[in-house]
Amino acid sequence: MDLHFTIRMNPKLFVRDPEQSELGRNILRFAVRMISDIGFETFTFKKLAQEIGTTEAGIYRYFENKHRLLIYISDWFWTWMEYRVVFHTNNLTDPKKKILLIIQLLTFKLDDAIGDPSVDKAKLFRIAITEASKSYLTSHVSQDNKDQLFKPYKDLCARVADIFTEYSPAYPFPRSLASTLIETVHYQFFFWKNLPSLTDFAGEKSDQAIINFLENLVFTSLDSKI
Repeated sequence: MDLHFTIRMNPKLFVRDPEQSELGRNILRFAVRMISDIGFETFTFKKLAQEIGTTEAGIYRYFENKHRLLIYISDWFWTWMEYRVVFHTNNLTDPKKKILLIIQLLTFKLDDAIGDPSVDKAKLFRIAITEASKSYLTSHVSQDNKDQLFKPYKDLCARVADIFTEYSPAYPFPRSLASTLIETVHYQFFFWKNLPSLTDFAGEKSDQAIINFLENLVFTSLDSKI
């Protein structure tokens, strides 16, 4: 059974709320598929309109530009991930087990039925790996930050950092470690598939070695005497 929950997106991300119409929802679903399959650079509103069977102008009625659409998709992903962290760790008392489970969630090793079943979660994960950093690596990041466009990402990092502090109250860098963990997941998966000489995982047929590395990275840091 699917567990649905409502995600309220920052209204500064869109011109018209895409969740309020069938066309808007199709824009989101098809955009996830296309950005995952062809990449953000190649993706255009013209191609999206052709795929949906609408006009390019119709898509601009929902999103100012494709970068705003990318932030919307990324924010949806981060909000969904934070909800999953809360849901799966809520009944756990051992912070170490919580951390191990978070790594499973971040690397998509734990499957569940949380969220909209019409959204391809595997493609969302691929977008997070290959495209999400492009949402904030821009010259206008400061203004976007003032508009709180990255709040879902910050909330996820804060949630993970709180669990790190629960495990090791004296550790002085929980937020830095949380954001490092999330970014490292994406970079190591990307390098493994595309630039394997930048990793120790070339030739690996599964991602278990990456998970082992992430666990080592986190617990070596948290258990260190600083």
